[in-house]
Amino acid sequence: MTSRNDEIQAGGGQTFHAYVSVPERPNGHAVVVVQEIFGVTPHIRDVADRYARDGYLAIAPDLFWRIEPGLSLSHSKEDMQRAFAVLAQFDEDLGVQDLRATLAHVRAQPGITGVGLVGMCLGGKLAYLAAARLPVDASVAFYGVGIEKHLGEAQALKHPLLMFFGGKDRYAPPPVRAQIEAATAGNPLAAVRVYEDADHGFYTRGTPEVIQSAHAQARAFLEQHLPHAGARP
Repeated sequence: MTSRNDEIQAGGGQTFHAYVSVPERPNGHAVVVVQEIFGVTPHIRDVADRYARDGYLAIAPDLFWRIEPGLSLSHSKEDMQRAFAVLAQFDEDLGVQDLRATLAHVRAQPGITGVGLVGMCLGGKLAYLAAARLPVDASVAFYGVGIEKHLGEAQALKHPLLMFFGGKDRYAPPPVRAQIEAATAGNPLAAVRVYEDADHGFYTRGTPEVIQSAHAQARAFLEQHLPHAGARP
């Protein structure tokens, strides 16, 4: 496994960067790893590396490039305040647009037959929106915050979507999860799974057992839905 930084065309002569983790033994699939509110942090790069070890070409785009390029914050009180200040300036529609550009960039790489998207926190919401708006083969949303504000798109989902939540997550409490489950119940493309004893951030900062379990389920979901060589016309 090796890593590099790619430059992605954003249109209008603008570009943004992405961390790329390159597998030693490619499986023909790629995963776009979508950041939390802290930027493309070591946690996010670790998730990308995790998928690269599984054989995926993994790419984590810098979605805050219009506000503060290269942002990587900790979970200290000061950095939390800074993260929320940056989030207040973030245009999620432009974020989805950047994910569209990232998908195009990834599909142009040699040997890629299927592309999935995995997002956490802010990235979880964007993964939900991507399943409704973008040409992604499958999306996995970990503890997406703010999905309940976009329930009108639930029946517009065009691609398989698996949503994970922690039972102790104050950012997605039971009433919010109930709204999401009710809104997506009629769509066979959507599924919700809850780790009852887990808190927000469990996919990057949870116990090893929970991380391993959630990753195995996410990987199985992607393998089920990503097309293999010869599957695309």
